[in-house]
Amino acid sequence: MEPLKEARNRVEGSSSSDNSNGRTSGGGRRSPTNIKPPVKKNTIPIDLKLHNDIRAVERARFAHQVAEKRRLIKQYKMERERQQKLEEQEEIKRLRKELIPKAQLMPYFDRPFVPRRSEKQPTVPREPKFCIPRHKTIRCCRMSCNDMSGPSQLQHLPSSIEKTEALYKNRGLQ
Repeated sequence: MEPLKEARNRVEGSSSSDNSNGRTSGGGRRSPTNIKPPVKKNTIPIDLKLHNDIRAVERARFAHQVAEKRRLIKQYKMERERQQKLEEQEEIKRLRKELIPKAQLMPYFDRPFVPRRSEKQPTVPREPKFCIPRHKTIRCCRMSCNDMSGPSQLQHLPSSIEKTEALYKNRGLQ
């Protein structure tokens, strides 16, 4: 660093003395330190397009779209709730009008109600099936209800036709 300063001082000192004489030192030669380097043009910066910048712009657009969509959904929900409230209020008004007590005609008690006999024929009951089909029986038992029901067990069970006939006789319908 010091030799550089000394060289400058010498060049400045010699140039000041040379200027006073009007001559250059060294017999018309210029010293290499007096030569100016060629002037370079200023560098022009290139416009950089970073991926981060592009991504930030896209993300801002997307965020704006999401916010707009949320706003529309919120507005739609509010509109729907408002419509529901209006419908409920209309329904309440209608029900209140219907629920106003109105006078009913007085029933006639001078003629007692006597039910009339039906003109339809009574239904004929079917015999119940006490036998369980073979595919529904328990396999470990391997005994169907036909095997269990012998003549002794059938005597104790009256048929359904006999039961219904007995009921009709008791009621006096036949």
